[in-house]
Amino acid sequence: MGVALGRTKTRRLKPALLLLVHQQTMNKILTRRSAFLISPIAVCVIALFLAGCTVGPNYKRPNTDAPAAYRGLTPEETASASSTPSLGEQKWWEVFQDEQLQKLIRTALQQNYDARIAATHILEAQAQLGIARANQFPNVSASGSMANLHNPPTGPIPSYGLTVERVLGTATWDTDFWGKYRRATEAARANLLASDWARQEVNATLVANVAAAYFQLRELDLELDISQRALASRNESLDLTKTLEEHGINSILDVRQAEQLVYTAAADIADLHRRIGQQEDLLSILLGNNPGPIEPRGKELIDQPHPPTIPAGLPSALLERRPDIRQSEELLIAANAQIGVARAAYFPDISLTGQPGYQSTALSGLFSGGGGLWTFSGSITQPIFNAGQIRSTVRLAQAQQQEALLDYQQTIQGAFRDVSDALIAYQQDQEFLAQQELLARAAQDAAQLSGKRYEAGTTNYLEVLTNETNYLTAELGLAQARLNELLALVQVYKALGGGWQL
Repeated sequence: MGVALGRTKTRRLKPALLLLVHQQTMNKILTRRSAFLISPIAVCVIALFLAGCTVGPNYKRPNTDAPAAYRGLTPEETASASSTPSLGEQKWWEVFQDEQLQKLIRTALQQNYDARIAATHILEAQAQLGIARANQFPNVSASGSMANLHNPPTGPIPSYGLTVERVLGTATWDTDFWGKYRRATEAARANLLASDWARQEVNATLVANVAAAYFQLRELDLELDISQRALASRNESLDLTKTLEEHGINSILDVRQAEQLVYTAAADIADLHRRIGQQEDLLSILLGNNPGPIEPRGKELIDQPHPPTIPAGLPSALLERRPDIRQSEELLIAANAQIGVARAAYFPDISLTGQPGYQSTALSGLFSGGGGLWTFSGSITQPIFNAGQIRSTVRLAQAQQQEALLDYQQTIQGAFRDVSDALIAYQQDQEFLAQQELLARAAQDAAQLSGKRYEAGTTNYLEVLTNETNYLTAELGLAQARLNELLALVQVYKALGGGWQL
């Protein structure tokens, strides 16, 4: 009984032991499977961590030595610079209030070829950004093929045929662990913004050029009016001189001197017509039109509104407002990002490729049954020896970044000088205009007095000739002084970063 009982217990214990062994074995298998399942997750986490590591320097705006105030401002203007909005912040139609000039500027902004070319450059930069950004994502493609094989009977081997259809997808991804493509995208995005600021600079320059060309045209119109009035006055003087010569009061020399004044004025009028026509052609080209007349005209040159003093604002605000400075900074950002692109070549290039698909000898069973196939592969490429090519590429990128930095700093310095020169010119042109007005008034009085003295017979015609010439010169100089004041206004507005705000 004891032996039998022992055998019975032994038989009952074996299944329990087997179950225990089986459970332990399954636990090991499950543990291995868990390890196998965890490893892809760990790989993904590591990949994401490494993908967040972007080599190369991050951009930081360089320090700039901005002056506390612009040169050429009065102490009162300097004190109010922080509280008064700059002229550059105003819209161009608020600065140039001639309605005809505003129409010309709007036409130029729509039709000028430089403005349209600059807009096209933005489209090019957008496409370049799309190309650079696409490298960060997997490249997926699909292909299909069909092969038909037929062999004739050969000896004991009967003829046979075979048809194989295959549909295959391919996905390739460069993991960009070191941020090469992200830096390239950063550079492309900065180039896009630089193109946009370049377009704004073209618009600002176009507004300034159209305004300056229009003011120059109106100044030529004023010169033509002055010359025509001078010609009419000199013709009257010539008729009087001829009458006096016929009565023996004057000599033929006085007649010849009077004729010189008439011929000089007529020649000036002919030259002014030439200059007006050429100025109209220039303005037409700025408008994007073929050469032709500019009609109608707007306000007279002397009626063009302009502020007596110009609020310049703070020099530090110029860095954010001038489009050429913003363009130069974006180019610096792009050059800075290219250093990261160059440095990424030092590190391994890791790419993954997967190819799932189906293959079957019958088209009806292509996507069913056991026709599935797939391939997964990864590759890593580490540069070992390239004779210093990567190092030289990094040095090239660093040198280009330094060049962009110096260009940025030079652009800022040039902008401060532009504003300073323009403010000085506007102030001095106003003072020059005031003196020129006094000169023109004195020359007019002298010409009138000499004319009355000549009619009374108390002086010769040489005095009249001299004073008439001086008066005409003073009037033309006054017209030029008014033009210079308006051109200085245009220069100040452009230098302060105005004109691109549409």
